[in-house]
Amino acid sequence: MAKVESSFKNMALTLLVITAVASAALGLVYQVTKEPIELAQQAKINNAIKAVLPAFDNQPANESYTVRVDGGELTFYPATKNGEQVGVAVKTFTNNGFAGLIELMVGFLPDGTINKVVVISHKETPGLGDKIEPQKSEFSLQFEGKNPESFKLMVKKDGGDVDAITASTISSRAYCDALTRAYNEFKKGGKQ
Repeated sequence: MAKVESSFKNMALTLLVITAVASAALGLVYQVTKEPIELAQQAKINNAIKAVLPAFDNQPANESYTVRVDGGELTFYPATKNGEQVGVAVKTFTNNGFAGLIELMVGFLPDGTINKVVVISHKETPGLGDKIEPQKSEFSLQFEGKNPESFKLMVKKDGGDVDAITASTISSRAYCDALTRAYNEFKKGGKQ
């Protein structure tokens, strides 16, 4: 086999072929993994709804609606049992986390009391800000059974009722910000 001469033209052609093959492989992987990723995201949302609300017998995801607020979207998932509302799960967000976006699912009972909160996603510092997750600290438990009408959703340092995570005041404030945003829109009835 004849040795190919090294020239600018040969190198550019080789680089073009490698780039085309890599692009095609990347596109193929994207197509193959797109649907499973979407299904996994939907399953995560459905599990979060079940975790934050009392038992229900409807399909909250089928009755969901979104509200644009503060440059983002809140998604409301109304839940009923035997035709009566048992609560509303709200997927809320804040951009004020130490590492940016934090997404939460908060379950409100019909009177506005927080039933439970689940963290959907965040990029907070491991060992500090990630203590917003219920598996890593009891921080989120202090919100359960509290009605923001009488429970100030601010850290104590700011005059509120929330015990901040030690050395993670920014993450604690962001968590409260996301809950406050959800509660304010819940009080308005959710729909615009």
